Amino acid sequence: MHLYVHVPFCHRVCPYCAFYKHTPGATNIRAFVKAVAREARLRLPEGAKPDTLYFGGGTPSMLSPTHLQQLVDGLREHLDFSQLREWSLEANPATFTSSKARHWHELGISRISLGAQSFDPGELRFLGREHSPAQIRESVSLLREVGIPQVNMDLIFCLPHQSANTWRNTLEQAVACEPDHLSTYNLTPEPGTPFAKLPTPEEEKQVRLYAMAHDILTAAGFRHYEISNYARSASTRSLHNLSCWQGEDYTGLGPGACGTVHGVRYENAHDTMGYMNALAQGLLPPGSVEKLTPEQRRTELIGLGLRTDEGIPLSLIPENRSDLLHTLSSEGLCNLSGSRLTLTPRGFLLADEIATQLL
Repeated sequence: MHLYVHVPFCHRVCPYCAFYKHTPGATNIRAFVKAVAREARLRLPEGAKPDTLYFGGGTPSMLSPTHLQQLVDGLREHLDFSQLREWSLEANPATFTSSKARHWHELGISRISLGAQSFDPGELRFLGREHSPAQIRESVSLLREVGIPQVNMDLIFCLPHQSANTWRNTLEQAVACEPDHLSTYNLTPEPGTPFAKLPTPEEEKQVRLYAMAHDILTAAGFRHYEISNYARSASTRSLHNLSCWQGEDYTGLGPGACGTVHGVRYENAHDTMGYMNALAQGLLPPGSVEKLTPEQRRTELIGLGLRTDEGIPLSLIPENRSDLLHTLSSEGLCNLSGSRLTLTPRGFLLADEIATQLL
């Protein structure tokens, strides 16, 4: 079982982010963490043992040690953490100190995902980030000093005025920090965000900067195991995210969180006060629920599985797609090995299109 906890609070809302988030304002954080623990009791059997736990956001690292401790204690009253293989927490380099990081380590958090985004000061300002390149480096050093086992960095490419040189510099500085994992995301103008009206990056630029990341990071010893993700070794892949790409069940807690359990998908409403009010009354928060059909599940397994270097079983693909498989293989877009299909790095660039053709 995999567990995701959404903490929607940010000191400042970045203009590119489409996840549900907001500044804390007058929100009673103590009441919020109690609500999350109540939702866990309503959604999960007592003593459930999560394999992975992921605190995402928003900015979970802005929670004070007191509030984070209350959140963890509330979850532990109902759940058994003894089988956790990975415990991740997303962090902004500008929102934590050595004492906070030490507390994370004492709790048992094993993986910190840093929202670095860029090592170029101008790009950081454009993205609305509050930290500097120096603070990214300092944050990694601090996490190492307190004993956090794994550190990931998120990076963004294809900004409107980003050059190949600034992207190369960001990649090289990121590698120099010696993280265990790197995630590289193509900036997408998301509806409902301040960046929604930005022009879509030219395809040629997307391909060029994507290929640059692949070449630099694999040359530095990283395994390109998912379209946007690189791990120093098999043991430093994101186990939580990998479980989602492989179509495993997961439970989401928090306002705006979603989950899929036994073919039923739910999403909590994007309403923190409504979330807290419902749970204060012992009710599940408002939101949507959908029973997935077998065809929907197959479609998702293909679309998600093709994102990874483990690919998908050929049994998911209709028999009448054999000619297409031969064409994809001959064009160097996929590999057919035994009973599985995997995309090549070139194929990753066309993963969505290929997935649609295979349905």
